[in-house]
Amino acid sequence: MQQVMTRWFGLRRNLGAHYSPLFFLAALGNGGMAVAFFIWLNFLIPHPKTPIVTFDSIASWLSSASPLSYVLTLGAMAGIIIFALRHLRSLIWNLREYAQFRRTSAYAALRETNAAVSLMGLPLTLAMTVNVLFVLGAVFVPGLWSIVEYLFPFSLSAFFAIGALALSTFLSFFGRALASGHFDCTRNNHLSQLQAVMTFTMVAVGLAAPAAMSQNRITIAVSILGAIFFLSAAALMGVVLLVLGFRGMLAQGLAVEAGPSLWTLIPILTLAGIALVRIIHGLHHGFEAHSEPAAMFVLTGSILALQLLVGLIGYAVLRQVGYFRTYLWGPAHSPGSYALICPAVALFVFGMFFVHLGLVQTGLIAKYSPAHYLAIAPFAAVQLLGIVAMLRLDGKLLRPRQNASPDAALA
Repeated sequence: MQQVMTRWFGLRRNLGAHYSPLFFLAALGNGGMAVAFFIWLNFLIPHPKTPIVTFDSIASWLSSASPLSYVLTLGAMAGIIIFALRHLRSLIWNLREYAQFRRTSAYAALRETNAAVSLMGLPLTLAMTVNVLFVLGAVFVPGLWSIVEYLFPFSLSAFFAIGALALSTFLSFFGRALASGHFDCTRNNHLSQLQAVMTFTMVAVGLAAPAAMSQNRITIAVSILGAIFFLSAAALMGVVLLVLGFRGMLAQGLAVEAGPSLWTLIPILTLAGIALVRIIHGLHHGFEAHSEPAAMFVLTGSILALQLLVGLIGYAVLRQVGYFRTYLWGPAHSPGSYALICPAVALFVFGMFFVHLGLVQTGLIAKYSPAHYLAIAPFAAVQLLGIVAMLRLDGKLLRPRQNASPDAALA
């Protein structure tokens, strides 16, 4: 039993000044992967009585499912449990190490640099935790949907609180940068600043969830207005920070260690796209503002096209600078490498939205047909690559060799 506990919680401890808030991305990636397995269930299992798949709809499906469908469904549910537990484990570890890090001089120094944006990892990960807990409740708690209207106010309160933390964290360093002009544009030759934008969109998509699922107009209205606020913040700061980042890269070249930030737009687009889909659904059944399936085809198709373009540009640059052979498969260690996981999860998730809302719902392909599974296949491959990369990075960064010093491990 002790060996099992050591293996499960046997992560690096007491990093102190060598800790980086970028380690929150490890928890974020695991949480995102748990949600990704939920997406499999949500789009492939019928749930005509509820907006999302629930324990009851899964039980009904399993009672008449074929042996293969039965095994695959249980596999997806196991995936949710495994990565949810990994997310919670990593979250607890990060909170402990972050608390120690805040007492070091390295934390005070970090707040005065461009890297202060990494502090947004805390609210970003907490927002993912709320999503993971909601998924666990929907899939594994019988009859939960009968009281879901009572849960939405708690969900909204949690996301508003996390949103307030995100705004406070962001304004503490960005406001100071505007007031004093200490932002170093010459060292901003990457897109890591977009982590702030990703945090705002994560809060927005969480706030938009009740709009797509509630039957109470007040809940829907509060949900939509909250989501619009944080989407607006993300859009405004996204334009500013994107321009600054590309200016720095064009002038200085890419900062190789921060290379995965080139793909940060992929999860941002996924979160913003899902938030818009949820708002549209809320307007549909809450305010009789109906939309055509063709509009969903255009919306999801446009966002996916942008994601693929960003993915191709990022891959070309990362391959040219040798990022994968150095930081993923090679000897170099960087907690920022966990930023590779979020784009893989995000591309899979929004790919499923495109296939089912853009292709199946419009009648372009039939559900459960060979064309349907063929359309899903490339996105499933991306999810698998994300899992492989995550396990590889865990072995390098969270369980380093015993004879490796903290300085060497984070060089």
